[in-house]
Amino acid sequence: MRPVQLHTFTTHDGVELSYRHWSATAPADGPRQAVVLFHRGHEHGGRMAHLVDELELPHCDFFAWDARGHGLSPGARGDSPSFATNVRDVQTFVEHIGAQHGIAEQDLAVVAQSVGAVIISTWAHDYAPKVRCLVLASPAFKVKLYVPFARPGLKLLHAWRGNFFVNSYVKARYLSHDPERIASFENDSLIARPISVTMLLGLYEAADRIVADAQAIQVPTQLLISGADFVVHRKPQEDFFERLGSLRKEKHLLPGFFHDTLGERDRAHALSRARRFILRNFEEPVTRPSLLDADRLGATCAEAEELAAPLPKRSLRDLYWRATRAGMRLGSSLSAGVKLGFDTGFDSGSTLDYVYRNQPTGKGALGRLIDQNYLDSIGWRGIRQRKLHAEELLRLAMARLREAGRAVRIVDIAAGHGRYILESLEGQQHPDSILLRDYSDINVRDGNALIEQKGLGDIARFVKGDAFDREDLAALEPKPTLAVVSGLYELFGSNQMVGDSLAGLAAAVEEGGYLVYTGQPWHPQLELIARALTSHRDGQAWVMRRRSQAEMDQLVEAAGFRKVAQRIDQWGIFSVSLAQRVK
Repeated sequence: MRPVQLHTFTTHDGVELSYRHWSATAPADGPRQAVVLFHRGHEHGGRMAHLVDELELPHCDFFAWDARGHGLSPGARGDSPSFATNVRDVQTFVEHIGAQHGIAEQDLAVVAQSVGAVIISTWAHDYAPKVRCLVLASPAFKVKLYVPFARPGLKLLHAWRGNFFVNSYVKARYLSHDPERIASFENDSLIARPISVTMLLGLYEAADRIVADAQAIQVPTQLLISGADFVVHRKPQEDFFERLGSLRKEKHLLPGFFHDTLGERDRAHALSRARRFILRNFEEPVTRPSLLDADRLGATCAEAEELAAPLPKRSLRDLYWRATRAGMRLGSSLSAGVKLGFDTGFDSGSTLDYVYRNQPTGKGALGRLIDQNYLDSIGWRGIRQRKLHAEELLRLAMARLREAGRAVRIVDIAAGHGRYILESLEGQQHPDSILLRDYSDINVRDGNALIEQKGLGDIARFVKGDAFDREDLAALEPKPTLAVVSGLYELFGSNQMVGDSLAGLAAAVEEGGYLVYTGQPWHPQLELIARALTSHRDGQAWVMRRRSQAEMDQLVEAAGFRKVAQRIDQWGIFSVSLAQRVK
């Protein structure tokens, strides 16, 4: 048995999570490599310790965390602020391994089981990491809740009474055939039966999203499915595998295996496959399929084309969306926000500024109620979270520039009214200069008014400009050290346009400078937006083509930037990333 060391790492919100580290016992042929283990729900990293020796990878370090509310980590047992918090914890953990142990992301393989496998699948989708491979054992994409209507019932109770806990019904003898594993499960004081309904519902919602959009995952992936699993359903696992976008993927059905796939009596059958897959991927360089032409070929291209196509006249769907548009038109006579959307475009800078302010306005109590419902839609909630994340990464970039003794010269090439830029400076040391640009005369006018209102006229100016004019962007003066593109590229499906814009910024931004950029890898209301809302572009239908995080990152990297940080909202809709100019 390799000796183990206990450590902690600090999460984004200051919580110290526990993890175990087993050092390699043989030299690696090249850079250090590691396997990172993620445990089932209710359990902890120590329950995966047997894999350190059984996988027979002596040249690899091994790491295994205890998730929030599990094992030695703090928090109510089985609880977390949100499922997305656990996903972000994975990113923080991987960054910690790189900083503290000197093992780069591209030299990691990940092995995850059950709930841990769903957390890792979500991380792979939302953050597009460059790890070598994933081994997912019996991911809990759909837990078998044997009580009829359990999920909607839990959701209703959660909305009524807030968070509460339910206990796992699963007995150890239904997890594994291995007597030692059964006995250790029953006698392990660190195993806790409760799980919070917040986490359980978050697990379901994330799983639905990830299974539906698995094509966005590019990481080489091996899926191990237990053939006699009493805990999770098989079909979502198979759907996930069929939709996976990975060029290198494997699926193995293990007949007779219970849910504890990696702890089964005959687990050698599973572990030999996992070991081979990990070794093979460590032998190969990190490669991903090019997504630079995903606007012309692929799943999101087909999705956007389908949304742009007219529906058969008088079909049920056509009648439904006609009624929806009529209802929104009626609502615009009472709701100020809906009216502004129809007047200027639901994707306009004026609409976004209204959404940022988040103050329901309308004719009478009914108008304000309609407006409140409009502002509370999941898309607009995501937009407001995107603003907070953009402001956070702006402050981070400014701090890094100052630490390096660099001037802070900001440019936003499609600023809308510029609210998120200007409000990110409140309580902060002011930059040396701010240049805000937008194509719209209305946005330029209102943005300049906001500059004066904020008392920033001595360092900031707002001018009209084309965010897709490569040569114009390349000639920006003064040369920016921090460029911002927020909420723009999501509105245009063409990668040529986005590539030209990024190339112009790359020519303008000094080496070592930063770029804050946003993406939209997912949206649950794409059809509503396409069928019922209008764009600022001559009132046309607002049809969006999603870009996976991997695609957006590839476009940024092709222009000469390297991503160094990322944030994403709890629904997985809008991401905000920070990249540094490297070449």
